[in-house]
Amino acid sequence: MSAAEVADAIRTMVVRGAPAIGVAAAYGLALAAQRGEDIAEAQRVLAASRPTAVNLAWALAEMRDDPTPERARALHRDEVERCRRMAGHAAALFASGTRALTHCNAGGLATAGYGSAVGALRAAWERGLLEHVLVDETRPLLQGARLTAWELEQAGIPSTVIADSAAASLMAAGEVDVVVTGADRIARNGDAANKIGTYSLAVLAAHHDLPLYVVAPTSTVDPAAPDGAAIPIEERDPAEVTSRFRARNPAFDVTPAALIAAIVTEDGVHTAPYAF
Repeated sequence: MSAAEVADAIRTMVVRGAPAIGVAAAYGLALAAQRGEDIAEAQRVLAASRPTAVNLAWALAEMRDDPTPERARALHRDEVERCRRMAGHAAALFASGTRALTHCNAGGLATAGYGSAVGALRAAWERGLLEHVLVDETRPLLQGARLTAWELEQAGIPSTVIADSAAASLMAAGEVDVVVTGADRIARNGDAANKIGTYSLAVLAAHHDLPLYVVAPTSTVDPAAPDGAAIPIEERDPAEVTSRFRARNPAFDVTPAALIAAIVTEDGVHTAPYAF
C-alpha cells in the first residue's frame, strides 16, 4: 500500500474519526519511507485528504523527523492510552442512572482502539453510572446507526438509534440527561468542530438545560486556530445527500464554546473560560 492509497482511504472515509485519521496518516508516511517514495510529496498528499481533522496534520508533524513504523506504532499506542485516560475523566461527570445522547461515531473505530465519547460511555457503564444511550443516526452517512450502535451492542450497553430530528422531542420529554460527543478540531477558545448536526444538539441541550460534554485528545486541539471561524469546514460530495437534486454537504459544524459544559481530554476536565 502507498501513501496515496492511505490518503484515498481517509478521503473516502474507509478510515474516519480524527484520532484514527492521524494514526492512519502516520502509518501512511512510514509506508512511504519504506517504499522509497518522496516523503515531502507523501506528506502533502496525506495532509490534503481531510482538511478539518487537525489530528492529521499533528500526526504528520510528529512523524516528520522519524518516519518509521516504530514511531507510527508508538503514536498509535499513545492515542489509545489517551482515550482510556480521557474516558475515565469523562465518566466521573456522570451521575448514577445517566441517560446519554451521542452523535456520530467516536468509538474505537474512530480512534484506533478505545474511543473518546464512546470510550466515556464505556467507562461510565463499567462504573455502573450509565443507564441507556440514545444514538443519533447521523445523516447523511449514518455513522451513528451503523457504527456507534454496533460498538455499544458489542460492549453490552443498552442503546436505541433515533433519527437526528428526534433529539429535541426526546429532550423535552425528559429522556436525556447529558449529550456526549467527540470533536475533529478544537480552537484555542474552546469552539469545537464535530460532525454536522452537533451544533444543533448543543443549541437544543442549552434550551433544555442539559450539559454537552466534548471528549477528545489534546491532539485534536489546534493552537493555531484562535476560534471556530479559523477551522476549515470540509464540503463533501453532494451525492452523499442526493444525486437527484442540487445539494449542499458540509461535513462538520462548529459548536461555540459557550454551549459546551466541559471539554474532556487525557489531561482532565476543562471548563469555561477555555484557554488551550
